[in-house]
Amino acid sequence: MKPSALSILMPVGAVVALVAIGLDTTASTAATAPSFTTDSIASPSGPGATTPNLTVAADGKVYMSWLEPADSGHALRLSVLDGRSWSAPRTIRTGRDFFVNWADFSSIQILDGGRLAAHWLQRNGKGTYAYGVKISQSSDGGRTWSTPVTPHRDSSPNEHGFVAMWRERGRLGAVWLDGRKFPPASHGAADGGHGGAREMMLVSTTLEPSGRLGAEVILDSRTCDCCQNSAAMTSNGPIVTYRNRSADEIRDIYVTRRVNGKWTEGVPVHSDEWKIAACPVNGPSVAAAGDRVALAWFTAANDSARVKLAFSEDAGATFSAPVRVDGGNPAGRVDVALLADGSALVTWVERVGGDTAAVRARRVWSGGRVGTATTIASSTAARSSGFPHMAVRENDVVFAWTVPGRPSAIKVALLATSAFIVAKRYNALPVSGHTSHRLLDIDDSNWTSEPAGDGDYSNIAQIWGDNPPGDLFVWGEDGEPNYTYADYYDTDTT
Repeated sequence: MKPSALSILMPVGAVVALVAIGLDTTASTAATAPSFTTDSIASPSGPGATTPNLTVAADGKVYMSWLEPADSGHALRLSVLDGRSWSAPRTIRTGRDFFVNWADFSSIQILDGGRLAAHWLQRNGKGTYAYGVKISQSSDGGRTWSTPVTPHRDSSPNEHGFVAMWRERGRLGAVWLDGRKFPPASHGAADGGHGGAREMMLVSTTLEPSGRLGAEVILDSRTCDCCQNSAAMTSNGPIVTYRNRSADEIRDIYVTRRVNGKWTEGVPVHSDEWKIAACPVNGPSVAAAGDRVALAWFTAANDSARVKLAFSEDAGATFSAPVRVDGGNPAGRVDVALLADGSALVTWVERVGGDTAAVRARRVWSGGRVGTATTIASSTAARSSGFPHMAVRENDVVFAWTVPGRPSAIKVALLATSAFIVAKRYNALPVSGHTSHRLLDIDDSNWTSEPAGDGDYSNIAQIWGDNPPGDLFVWGEDGEPNYTYADYYDTDTT
């Protein structure tokens, strides 16, 4: 009986078959299926916790921030994962004036000398979207925090949020969406102040350890209303990615970079040409190491929902053609990280039927090759499930996500980086008596018939294992597994 494509793509169904040159094998040979399962660890958060966010320090310690109910309001808390153990949570701030939202969430940034910076959103008026940004810093590991600073000079009761922060030369860099161009009364409207001629802007500044603000710079005067921004530090300076909004309501992903002290004009990473007269609440994510940049995003151009990834080898000046990484029905909500070998790990939420969804991850190489989609956790596409996040340590990846409910909860899991399977190219030779083979296309989970004979089955044949030559598994036309001869010819996975 032929298994479903889903059973092969899920982590517990990573199919391994032994292939040997010249070995006579038959269709009756059974395939083995070792399990790659996430290692769940206790979360430091309490009941009702939501919106986890992760960042990793140079020493491999992972910092998680989150909001949870406290004293008839909320508390912004922080904990540090060292090995498998979380530190006792520390409270950054408590209050009844937090702006708590599934898509606009707090974050932590690790600065030079071990200093920390935290941002949160705080109401500044009675309107639904009347809130601003606050940033505080700590020099003692989060035990105490400085007087909060508002990075935006505008104090109107309009929306200011979707913050991304980065570390640079002893300072903190920050970027946010700024609603100062909105009429103040509009944010009390039923539509939350979005639509019509009202426009959000992308604005940036820097903060010194003393809290002193640098110049406020408008990076883009017309952006999507409520999509997350993302930032990373390259060898040439910071890169910021965001969703632009053209006069024709094209809302594609753009990047801007600070080069020689000046921010460049925003340019599209790829011309998806997604025309939508509303905010999809689905921002991009960027990661950088030296000149290499990986950028993931969601689009639904031409009514086709997709999660894409593109690489840059020149600090974001140019990007490669994008690679599709989703399983066919994504909800988006992406995150991305670079691994030690230069490949990228992408996470997203994939709809799998009804209200059910899955948090998935896939490894992608700069040449366009993709690994197998791994299911990290079952979830829901409802807004209450929020945006999953990850942080990469030396040999494993930490995942955190919100589980909706009354009360909600935060779940945390570990998975070794080696579990994200390598996909390599093989020549597959025909088995005696067979005229074609049925192969699983790991790009779109479709079964496709391929003629027997030599061929480049890149991104079609599934190759498992970290060491060449790896293993090739092919399904025969009769639906039963067949083992074929294989000639390994490419070891390059970068």
